[in-house]
Amino acid sequence: MDLKSNHTAPVLADPAPISKSRLVASSLFPYSSPAPVFSPNLLLTVPRKKTGILDDVRASSWLDAMKSSSPRQTSTRDYNHEIVSTDTDVAYRTWMVKYPSALSSFEQITNFAKGKRIALFLDYDGTLSPIVDNPDFAFMSIDMRAAVAKVAKYFPTAIISGRSRDKVYGFVGLTDLYYAGSHGMDIMGPVRESSDDPPNCIRSTDKQGKGVKLFQPASEFLPMIDEVFNSLVNSTKEIKGAKVENNKFCVSVHYRNVDEKNWKTVAQCVHDVIRNYPRLRLSHGRKVLEVRPVINWDKGKALTFLLESLGLSNHDDVLPIYVGDDRTDEDAFKVLREGNLGYGILVSSAPKESNAFFSLRDPQEVMEFLKSLVNWKKTSVL
Repeated sequence: MDLKSNHTAPVLADPAPISKSRLVASSLFPYSSPAPVFSPNLLLTVPRKKTGILDDVRASSWLDAMKSSSPRQTSTRDYNHEIVSTDTDVAYRTWMVKYPSALSSFEQITNFAKGKRIALFLDYDGTLSPIVDNPDFAFMSIDMRAAVAKVAKYFPTAIISGRSRDKVYGFVGLTDLYYAGSHGMDIMGPVRESSDDPPNCIRSTDKQGKGVKLFQPASEFLPMIDEVFNSLVNSTKEIKGAKVENNKFCVSVHYRNVDEKNWKTVAQCVHDVIRNYPRLRLSHGRKVLEVRPVINWDKGKALTFLLESLGLSNHDDVLPIYVGDDRTDEDAFKVLREGNLGYGILVSSAPKESNAFFSLRDPQEVMEFLKSLVNWKKTSVL
């Protein structure tokens, strides 16, 4: 996976302006760039001077957002053709006109990738592993691990997850990858002698003795995150189904197994804890509330950092592909779309607005896509 480059720009340098003709051929995308109708990183705005029950407007808005993440399906019948379908299926097929399948569009993707170096970036939960009731058991399948291992032999590959870096490495267990945990706030990447290291970056060695660069832009928040984690464990211990997870630079409060009537109580507990920490903010993922430092860093910036560390930024012959399923992945999709750099692929079985170009339905389709990339690479070098 070592890539040689003479590129000497600083690690965190802004990319040079890129011509729109670099990526998007007129025939490649039969639709216009979507303007997202939601904030990619939906924040729960909590009043810091009030106590007691959350105000009805904000609480109602939050609960509506949660209910919309699990839409109820209603069946309809076409009596002329004896076909039973669901409203959700119809909506999904319509949505795919705007976000076509990366599998059915694979030839388009690889035609554009000819003569380019693909760099692959993957989320973990919901992308490489299914979403499960207990986040401690979000194991990837043996077949998925084999697919990721094979694709990493042909393309530089990184996992960018909301989990702690150590935890996601424990799930994946592959050494030929780069890992970024805590939504990109804990990155272990390659060392390039020609680049300057930014603040909060140290050089070390991995378990194989290979030189690596460890970048942790939120390191000063570690004691605060530990305090909040302990407080949230204590305040939610009486809520059946609630689980608090320490992801090193962020704290995740999972309510997937909490009765819907108690969701408001979960939000209240989180609010009561973080109201005393103005340097922390609350964001909302797939049935999880996440407490994160207030810093200008996200998965999009982690993607940019890794491209620079790999010596792949500001090169016309590089095609980054990012595959993810969560709101936090939208920051990376946005970097690729607005910079006209590469392709974002949203993993979703339900329609939703996105900055991605393509879609995949579930981890099974992600695995098929990874295998297709390997097969394409093998045949293209023959």
